Amino acid sequence: MSLETLGWGPAFEHAFSTLVSQSPLSLVPGRVVRQHRGLLTVQTATRTLLARTAGRLLHQAPGVESLPTIGDWVALQLPDGDGEALLHAVLPRASVLARREAGSERDGQLIAANLDVVVLVAGLDGNFNPRRIERALALAWTSGASPVVVLTKADLCPDADSLVAEVEELAPGVPVLALSSWTGEGIEALRAQLPAGKTGALLGSSGVGKSTLVNRLLGEARLVTQAVRAEDDKGRHTTTHRELFVLPGGGLLIDGPGMRELGLWGEDDGIGQTFTDILELAAGCRFTDCQHQREPGCAVRAAVSSGALPEARLASYERLRREQAYQVRQRSASAERDHRRHERSKTLMGWEATRSKRRRD
Repeated sequence: MSLETLGWGPAFEHAFSTLVSQSPLSLVPGRVVRQHRGLLTVQTATRTLLARTAGRLLHQAPGVESLPTIGDWVALQLPDGDGEALLHAVLPRASVLARREAGSERDGQLIAANLDVVVLVAGLDGNFNPRRIERALALAWTSGASPVVVLTKADLCPDADSLVAEVEELAPGVPVLALSSWTGEGIEALRAQLPAGKTGALLGSSGVGKSTLVNRLLGEARLVTQAVRAEDDKGRHTTTHRELFVLPGGGLLIDGPGMRELGLWGEDDGIGQTFTDILELAAGCRFTDCQHQREPGCAVRAAVSSGALPEARLASYERLRREQAYQVRQRSASAERDHRRHERSKTLMGWEATRSKRRRD
């Protein structure tokens, strides 16, 4: 398999050449194509092999964001025989999709790297939730990739067209596709979003039909699927790892476990790109720092009062802004504490070195 088939391009080639010129090691490039807990599978131009992260990279990484994840291009030292490769570096990413780790205020979780498209998957059943789609859009825009919304199970929904129109209103300019993995309706429209050499990742909760969709795109039953619970349309966690697939036609698609929580992560303004309609309205407010509460001359509240802007959409925007601001404050406070702790450690080490020198003298 050629590296170009996996999405290799001039930017990665330049980064790798620069790295090799500065390293005494014999390194080859590869892409992480499978991730299961701490185990990574990497595809090079000549072979597929397990890889473990070099201790130096683990210890020097400032955070989880610097460690390899599915979709990363990496520099490997190949084993002499059939053993594990040693992963020495992660090449600079073109994009990275991440969320706040469930149950944590300060830690992030990488989902996938070097994406061109984030495919936001929602089911046209009990899973359909416009507010969740807005949250997923904010994450996708923050990643640096372009979002596409896919509404699955169209064969089970007699009102699919109206729901597509509803999503198109809250995601202006974003492709919104209704499809059925069972009948094949809409599959080719999705395939067109993933041309040869371009990488997409599926993002959605369990039960929306991601694995079934991957099987349909591959043309074979590669992934295990399960039915959702009849009583509440909730899915079961069928997929337990992340994997990159090469589709017929050359597109690349990453699938992984479903996610019920999509906590915002990062400081890029994905919220602003998701709620362009509210920002456009806000430009007409009397005060530039209008909070859209009870200020006189608020164009946003006026749009809500007239029915031009749904109250639920404004509430979603404000909730996501508060969440992002809180998360950024928590990360900044944590970084400041870590910095102070590090400075104290250096000071103590200096004192110990001075005391040792005095004893020797």
